[in-house]
Amino acid sequence: MFSKATEYALRATIFLAQKSSEEKKIGIEEIALAIDSPRPFTAKILQQLTRDNKVVSSARGPQGGFFIPVKVKKLPVHVVLEAMNEDEILEKCVMGLKLCSETRPCPLHAQYKTIKNQLITLFTTKTIQQLADEIQDGVVFIRNKKS
Repeated sequence: MFSKATEYALRATIFLAQKSSEEKKIGIEEIALAIDSPRPFTAKILQQLTRDNKVVSSARGPQGGFFIPVKVKKLPVHVVLEAMNEDEILEKCVMGLKLCSETRPCPLHAQYKTIKNQLITLFTTKTIQQLADEIQDGVVFIRNKKS
């Protein structure tokens, strides 16, 4: 559904929400390993997430690294999609038709409309912290490899 970059961005955000704080910053190597992403790709993703400190914050130096401020953890997951410029994907036609609408629907429009609304609700109501808490509880995972 999303680009590989956005998938990794979601994983990195959840991992940082779970493991980091302003006092405990996480290095890029640890993040890349935790989300099962190549280091250079992870660096590009984190660069996009740190733009304007919208989602992720960073600090340079020996005690540097990446972290997510408490106020950001309370935001909906949708902010990650916005930071990755993929928030519009939830609004688009499932078949990629630009002219698809209520008055001129594609063959999947009616069935997908309900699913699309559920996805929009999910990404606009579920917070970053809620997802991090689920990882903490061991209910869900964010890495393809077994730990």
